[in-house]
Amino acid sequence: MKNILAGLFFAMLWASASAATKIGLLDAQPFVIGNCRFFIAGFIMLSASLILQKSRLPQGKEWKQLAIYGFLNVTLYLGCFVLAMKKVSAGIGSLSTATNPLIISVISAIWMKRAIKKGELTGLILGILGVAIATYPLLVKSYASVDGLLILATSMISYSVGTIYYSKQKWDLPLLTINGWQVLIGGIMLLPVTFLMTDWENNHYTVRFWSSVFWLVVPVSIAAVQLWLYLLKTDAVKASLWLFLCPIFGFIYASVLLDEPITTYTYIGTALVILGLYVAQREKFQSKSST
Repeated sequence: MKNILAGLFFAMLWASASAATKIGLLDAQPFVIGNCRFFIAGFIMLSASLILQKSRLPQGKEWKQLAIYGFLNVTLYLGCFVLAMKKVSAGIGSLSTATNPLIISVISAIWMKRAIKKGELTGLILGILGVAIATYPLLVKSYASVDGLLILATSMISYSVGTIYYSKQKWDLPLLTINGWQVLIGGIMLLPVTFLMTDWENNHYTVRFWSSVFWLVVPVSIAAVQLWLYLLKTDAVKASLWLFLCPIFGFIYASVLLDEPITTYTYIGTALVILGLYVAQREKFQSKSST
């Protein structure tokens, strides 16, 4: 029961990022929201790491590792994501996030120079097809744009590359320290773009704006990530199952909070993405159940 509750809360919180970002965009520019989120989250995590856990500062090559990971996982991934949310619906943002495991499996195979498994390729094709079907009516009704979808795709690819890079490195720092520094460094690297591309007169620091930032920092960046790490530590294979719920919760939030349409295309597209996730990871589930 404990693991089930953890999985449900993870899916509910993780899927809320797109809707929370869209709400913040009603009052502020994309990169302003991103930088506020990154600096506050980084400060909280580093304070807990350095003061409460008494962790040491990074040394030598660790700064390079953190900079590369921060650029891929924060500057590029989350920077593009918040920018894409200005141009696409929150539901599509949540649905695209669910395709990350599919992209990671294929890029990982290329990275390690091994043959791409049939299930991985089939799963990726189903995932892309599902996103395309769910997106079609939103494009027609101007709830999404082609350039927004391309920015979102760049975001997903960057996250996948960052995840693989992280897994290939030897880390001697505590997890909270790594997360705190990579978020802070990623935010610093985003600052030049923020200053160049932000229309400062169109930023209104309202209660709605700060509520959006708070939600992105505490429930999403901190609570959801900690729940995900707990699930991975308990059972990495079963943890993947909870990603299947993220698109469902994402479209519910988008419909209830933002009045975005849910159509037959939405149901078909979401079903294909979930099927793609299952097909791509079916071997893991089967091998787990047989042990």
